[in-house]
Amino acid sequence: MTDSNHPLSRVRLTNPVHLLALGFGTGLIRKAPGTWGSAAGAIAGVIFLHFLTPNSFLILTALSFVLGCYICQKTAEDMGVHDHGSIVWDEFVGMWLCLLAVPTLSWYWVAAAFAVFRFFDILKPFPIKIFDRKLESGFGIMIDDILAAVYAMIVLRLIAGVVM
Repeated sequence: MTDSNHPLSRVRLTNPVHLLALGFGTGLIRKAPGTWGSAAGAIAGVIFLHFLTPNSFLILTALSFVLGCYICQKTAEDMGVHDHGSIVWDEFVGMWLCLLAVPTLSWYWVAAAFAVFRFFDILKPFPIKIFDRKLESGFGIMIDDILAAVYAMIVLRLIAGVVM
């Protein structure tokens, strides 16, 4: 990473915008940064949900989406690459939405939310892939993960309806 042309050489974890966009550093893990960002998002979400009501957590998640549009765009501009793999704030917010769909915060429901979210985030079924390819703003970086979270939430609610 000594090459000044490398996108990661243009970001600093001491910059609060970069710190958030890179998921407190989890986006810098070389193998599967989106998976690590999702895992960190799940842990943070569980912690928040222990202290907040579901409605307060939903408001926090919505505000984090709006903030994410800015921080992801700014970090992408600083890196010179749209939606670089190390930008994982969108995974945090997507996981937080998924956690709102689980009936309990037991380890198996959190693991199910994580697995189903990662499945849709990686697969990007219609129309997620279109949004991912066409939108090049911070909103574009965020929205594909939000849509993946919506798909995951539907699956989680269906599973919860069967098992509960």
